[in-house]
Amino acid sequence: MKLTGLTLGVLLAPLLQMSAQVTVEVTLEQEQFLGGEALPAAVRITNRSGQTLRLGTEPDWLTFLVESRDGFIVVKTGEVPVLGEFTLESSKVATRRVDLAPYFQLTIPGHYKVTANVKIPQWQQELSSKPKSFVISSGRTLWEQEFGVPIPSGSATPPEVRKYALQLASHLKEKRLYVRVTDAVEGKIYRVFPVGIFVSSSRPEPQLDKLSNLHLLFQTGARVFNYSVVNPDGQLNVRQSYEYTATRPILKPDKEGNIIVAGGIRRPMANDLPPGTNSIRANDVKAPKS
Repeated sequence: MKLTGLTLGVLLAPLLQMSAQVTVEVTLEQEQFLGGEALPAAVRITNRSGQTLRLGTEPDWLTFLVESRDGFIVVKTGEVPVLGEFTLESSKVATRRVDLAPYFQLTIPGHYKVTANVKIPQWQQELSSKPKSFVISSGRTLWEQEFGVPIPSGSATPPEVRKYALQLASHLKEKRLYVRVTDAVEGKIYRVFPVGIFVSSSRPEPQLDKLSNLHLLFQTGARVFNYSVVNPDGQLNVRQSYEYTATRPILKPDKEGNIIVAGGIRRPMANDLPPGTNSIRANDVKAPKS
């Protein structure tokens, strides 16, 4: 049976009215990501309906559709966890933040778009946001190294082999250095994350310690260096800043075989890990000039 224009208009009218009363918008922290990198998204729901809405009572009250630019639907690897009941009064705005990366197969470079869908149970209706575009890029690998994951002493089990990689990618007008932790064949990604802005004319200095932690020293400015330590699970345990003064900061082992930063001056920053003191500390071990 065919629907006349008048009948179709009658059916669509309530939905159009509702979409004007309640709006859904999805935003991303940036427009470009590496495959496997966290993909934070924020869904903003604005209520102008004159009614208080009750949302979050069902696990599928908020869902996402991710597709490529040519219309290919990206395979889901799980449901994005969004359960959590709340009320949204009229004239109020609510924002739900999620990480989409663990729940979609976003490893192939290309152009994509994400749409958020919100169910309004008391109206038995569903609203959709406008699609938000983003890009998955591959980055450029500067260095990689396989390593064994430490196991308890005396264990007869062979160590699991994983791989560290340093990747360079552009973000707006900046170059960012990323650490990537995968299994040996790169079939499983444990984590991909940026460690800082990178001066492309310099070379990063990576070293592994006896516990397979990655120690990384790289230049972020004219005379500023970032020192980071990443464990085999991809957890960032140390982040510090050093300044090139009479000597240039370098990585070297101490008397106990631990990797330390020698040369330069430590500059405590607000984002240090673990949080440091507010004093300026010079390194005891001198490094050669370069």
